[in-house]
Amino acid sequence: MERKGVKSMRTKEEILSLVEEEDVEFIRLQFTDMFGRLKNVAITAGQLERVLDKNYEFDASNMFGMLQEDEEYMYLRPDLDTFVILPWRPQQGKVARMLCDICKEDGSLFVKSPRSILKNVLDKAQAKGYSFYIDPECEFFLFHTDENGIPTTVTHEQAGFMDVGPIDMGENPRRDMVLALEDMGFEIESSHHETAPGQQEIDFQEGKPLQIADSVVTFKSAVRSIAKRFGLHATFMPKPKEGVAGSGMHINISVYKDDRSIFNEKDAKGVRDEARWFIGGIMKHAKGICAISNPLVNSYKRLLSGFDAPKDIVWAKQKINALVKVRSRKFEDTKVELRFPDPSANPYLLFALCIEAGILGIEEKIEPGDMAPLCYENGSKIDKLPATLSEAVAYMEKDSLISKVLGEEFTKDYATAKKEEWKEYMIQVSDWEINKYMNCM
Repeated sequence: MERKGVKSMRTKEEILSLVEEEDVEFIRLQFTDMFGRLKNVAITAGQLERVLDKNYEFDASNMFGMLQEDEEYMYLRPDLDTFVILPWRPQQGKVARMLCDICKEDGSLFVKSPRSILKNVLDKAQAKGYSFYIDPECEFFLFHTDENGIPTTVTHEQAGFMDVGPIDMGENPRRDMVLALEDMGFEIESSHHETAPGQQEIDFQEGKPLQIADSVVTFKSAVRSIAKRFGLHATFMPKPKEGVAGSGMHINISVYKDDRSIFNEKDAKGVRDEARWFIGGIMKHAKGICAISNPLVNSYKRLLSGFDAPKDIVWAKQKINALVKVRSRKFEDTKVELRFPDPSANPYLLFALCIEAGILGIEEKIEPGDMAPLCYENGSKIDKLPATLSEAVAYMEKDSLISKVLGEEFTKDYATAKKEEWKEYMIQVSDWEINKYMNCM
């Protein structure tokens, strides 16, 4: 079955030829840490052939959670299919990027690398006959910077959902972002202004999970770089301002078994068994996944503040703030939309956990319960997402699915880091506390 977003395999010779033809002088070898933060080392074009033959050795000792006690160095193995020229960089002496797998000295994939974790899940799913396509909806804010270039939370516009110029002051930066991404070979479905002043959304065309995860981490870098050219700062912080909507990263998942959608056919309950079970698996493990899908202290300010962000673990076809929505559109395969992740999530880990949870749901025939009606009372019987990062980490540590997918050491290291983040937050004295208590106590 021919689908969009599937790229042909590139060879070493093709990459070297492209570098010469396009006058590429620098190549950024990129990867992410466990939190999804993009890292890189730059090499010159003259070093590229050697790196492609032997990989790139780097000191990983300063990368949190990366090494064992008896290890010091890791190796970057460039994925040739991820070679793209960065269009916002100088066009004379161009700069390209390749995303890399992290390997050990013997050439085996490093199991604590987020990219390796996703590849492992996809390999196991493929062995069972499953394939997946994902299209994310990425929201972010554009804010002004001060005279020193430091980001603020100031925006001079008052545009709302799908407004147009001149009230939408983000249309020019968004246009340049989309065009730059398309120059890189990304397939962008649409872009528009979101509900809050300064808030934007860019939606990807569907693609295979690894390709889309690679695209998301590059997308963030591209958006920030192009925003800077307009004197703006792009932030993927989930809730940068109170009183307005926060930013989510909804992900739409299509699931296929032996090249046939397992969601398309309906039964007496309106949704095919496999679709319900897939949703049931995600709902069962949503609390544990939350520490990955919503990984910041700030993430829970978005989930708890309304503005259509989900907090109840329910599923629906129409209810806008449901945790999971079933999307059936004319001329499209049915998709499952996960509405709780935010753009600070590491996409490799997020996709890996959601795919594994969904497959487990199918294998164990986990029922998600009845669909939520459009209106319902928030009663005690409705299970809820964690209210804080601390709660989410506690659920993550208890969920065996998380440690199965991420590995016990990775899960332990990640939990340790997030507990420290929560501790740092808890000892801060906020402006709200000063204003609330200083005069009356």
